[in-house]
Amino acid sequence: MTRPRLWIWEPPEDWAPQPPSESVDGVPVASRVWTSPVTESPFAATELIASWNATTPLCAWLVVEGRVLGDEAWSAWFTLARWSAGDPEAGSPVRRTSLLGQDLPEGKVDTDTFIARNPFRQFQVRVSAYTGRPDEWPDVRLVAALVSAPDPVGEDSAPPSPTVTELGVPPLSQRRHAGTFPHWDGGGGSWCSPTATTMLLGYWGRTPSAEETAWVGHDVDPEVVHAVRSVFDDAYGGAGNWAFNIAYAAERGLRGYVTRLRGLGEAEQFLRAGIPLAVSVRFTPEDLPGAVYRTEGHLLTIIGFTPDGDVVCNDPGSRGEASPEAVRIVFPREAFEQAWWAGSGGIAYVIHPRDVSLPAAPTPEPNWG
Repeated sequence: MTRPRLWIWEPPEDWAPQPPSESVDGVPVASRVWTSPVTESPFAATELIASWNATTPLCAWLVVEGRVLGDEAWSAWFTLARWSAGDPEAGSPVRRTSLLGQDLPEGKVDTDTFIARNPFRQFQVRVSAYTGRPDEWPDVRLVAALVSAPDPVGEDSAPPSPTVTELGVPPLSQRRHAGTFPHWDGGGGSWCSPTATTMLLGYWGRTPSAEETAWVGHDVDPEVVHAVRSVFDDAYGGAGNWAFNIAYAAERGLRGYVTRLRGLGEAEQFLRAGIPLAVSVRFTPEDLPGAVYRTEGHLLTIIGFTPDGDVVCNDPGSRGEASPEAVRIVFPREAFEQAWWAGSGGIAYVIHPRDVSLPAAPTPEPNWG
């Protein structure tokens, strides 16, 4: 089990301007920076994940960084993301990517997650905005930071609530895209995260239009391909970057962040509020009854609970079939919870419109808000 704590900031508009420090094709780039307060975790944390919500013009991009206080001094700033809403093929001056090879004395960056060598209590997050047109800047509405640590004495899951119902999340299968667009991580067989994100976008009515997806060239769930292109991480070589999936949903007008939930009891609170979740799991058919394949890491959506508390999912893996009819599946509660904790320590995408209220966050260590 995992002990999580989430912080959310809404940066002001008057970011600190910076002197031109980069150029694209020889043209100076203007930049601004926002830095979070020095923030103290209530426990010794071992991981840090940042999320952000922004509207990013094609001429602009963001660099998201973090640092932690070690035993004697602050670490160097490490890069968690270089985010652009588009790609160079669409006219972006940079390519969206995480950054490889960041091995610091205090820890290392694994794609979207800083993993500490020794636990830390204080940290900061920094977001730098860059633009090739000084009159067009990213609009950064939210920055979130999740810290966590293993919690071997965490509480057991809450008992099931018979009042939870099933939400009408549209079923989408990543298997329908197997073998297509091989330059994006070999095609649809590995597109679980953007497919799960697209299901949440579809539930909220925020999927791209036919005009936006015309470049896809076929009518087999082109909104999934649009998501893949929009979250693809060049260094990671895949579409599974957790923070990038959140950022894509935010570019489409939703609010969201990556967090960790303490169990299915917390997940039920979101479902009762009408908010489906995407979660990261790991399982084999032997560990999770109902599963027909094994995975070392997989995103699927929780769309409801049965009266007995079992978990109703839309699984983009669709039982290995290229069919939306095979997407919905019910997993036993306890086995699913173990697959969730084993796979990611309870990682969840919380994505919702700003005018849809969340359930009350737990205190004194909130993990949503």
